[in-house]
Amino acid sequence: MKLPRREFMHLAASAASLPIMSHFAWALDYPSRPIHMIVGLAAGGPTDVTARIIAQWLSERMGKQFPVENRTGAGGSLATQAVINAPPDGYTLLFAGPTVTIGASLYRKLSNVLEELTPISGVMHFPNLLVVAPSLPVNTVSEFIDYAKSHPGQLSMASSGVGASPHLTGEYFKYMAQVDMVHVPYRGSAAAYPDLISGKVHVLFDNLSGPVLELVRGGKLRALGVTTAQRWPLVPTIPAIAETVPGYEINVWYGIFAPRETPMEIVTVLHTAVKDALADRKIVARFAEDGGIPMMMPRNELAKFVADDRSKWHKIAEIVGITPE
Repeated sequence: MKLPRREFMHLAASAASLPIMSHFAWALDYPSRPIHMIVGLAAGGPTDVTARIIAQWLSERMGKQFPVENRTGAGGSLATQAVINAPPDGYTLLFAGPTVTIGASLYRKLSNVLEELTPISGVMHFPNLLVVAPSLPVNTVSEFIDYAKSHPGQLSMASSGVGASPHLTGEYFKYMAQVDMVHVPYRGSAAAYPDLISGKVHVLFDNLSGPVLELVRGGKLRALGVTTAQRWPLVPTIPAIAETVPGYEINVWYGIFAPRETPMEIVTVLHTAVKDALADRKIVARFAEDGGIPMMMPRNELAKFVADDRSKWHKIAEIVGITPE
């Protein structure tokens, strides 16, 4: 039967407004209930904020809620273990970044963690940012290194938690720049900022994000450098630390994972949905506000990327003298 043009256009418009679903999703009736996204770092931090941006988009487009749950502890490894132990049905996902690959390097019980997870999609990549208290009399990485060397053991280096990427980023800087600072871990970077602003602690390496950039632009913190090998294109006025410390480089990323035996049909549905999200101009613009760029790559490339990232963090842990627990 041939439909009248008006009725055809009405049906086409209605179909376009439906949540994104592949033919696999229709066949599997997936998702049929909320999909829980587990984050191993504290609420309000950069990882949590990005997870909620993606979760909101997926909720609106897939027709089911993606509640974000924060399970902190052991540098994100408790969250990783929770997802590994979850049923492989696509309803429990891990939103993480280097916490996964660092955990595989620092904790013997998590040495096989990458074999227990299935990568769904990369989400975003960006540098860490070196910021200092405004009361510290330094304006450049070179001045900061000189000041730290003239005050050995007197500077406090905050972090978002032991074993998280900001912690190891700072330890790697201490090694490469040959400076001595006291590590002060917090339960998430958001908890560290009041003490950093007041000068109770002096320096923090944290994920480049909107909140920290606002603090820098408002004069409450001073940004000295990004951790990528070259200046980051979204904040080109901030030097790369490598301009002062040759060879220093840390890249950070976020991705989504599922338990290892999650059916490939479900993995495909989720990968396609996230890929569509990363192509949305609103998501691209929102990521840019936080200094990040969408991390789009095929799943096989993502698996290799994650494996290489694990090797990098393992080498850094060895260099700074952190032994697996």
